[in-house]
Amino acid sequence: MSTTIHIGMLLFPNVTQLDLTGPTQVLSRVPGARVHLAWKDTAPVMTDAGFAIVPTTAFADCPQFDVLCVPGGFGTKDLLEDEETLAFLRGQAAGARWVTSVCNGSLVLGAAGLLQGYRSACHWRWRRYLPAFGAIPVAERIVRDRNRISGGGVTAGIDFAFALAAELAGEEAAKMIQLALEYDPAPPFACGTPEAAGAERVARYEAGLAARMPVAEEAIRRAALS
Repeated sequence: MSTTIHIGMLLFPNVTQLDLTGPTQVLSRVPGARVHLAWKDTAPVMTDAGFAIVPTTAFADCPQFDVLCVPGGFGTKDLLEDEETLAFLRGQAAGARWVTSVCNGSLVLGAAGLLQGYRSACHWRWRRYLPAFGAIPVAERIVRDRNRISGGGVTAGIDFAFALAAELAGEEAAKMIQLALEYDPAPPFACGTPEAAGAERVARYEAGLAARMPVAEEAIRRAALS
């Protein structure tokens, strides 16, 4: 009997690379883990950081994942009505031990019908849309609900990955990975949440997104209605 833990990370155009690579770095060190970067084909995929990542497997060649993870990014807007990707997620979720997300990747799980009645985290800016997909938004960095585990925005994906590593291999194994990666965050600024940043900074952030948000939000509305 195989002891390999197959972890499937969805890789897609304009993914927020840290949503993908942060958890992948942690989970790749789980004993017995094999991480798969899955997309429709194996051509390099451009991330939001200006560099490409090469998928390790195409959808058609994926094994059944023990862990399915959907990261976030502005590219999620193109996945919300992408039936090929949504069908792939539904098929993998049916046999996975854990169905997970980081940042606004939870909206993609929602669009696939995989968060109905589940509590979920999301990036603070996009959390408001979870109810449109039948999910219950929770303002926490890590949210567990049955076999769903979700991380909040971007950097929360690293915390999420340690929590998931503990589920997969035990708390001591997760602590050893944390030690190996010297994960001991001490940010120079207390500005990582809307509450800490203050209303004026939040308003400036919202204004900065104005050029891109209408397209993304319209995609969310259409997906929710469908």
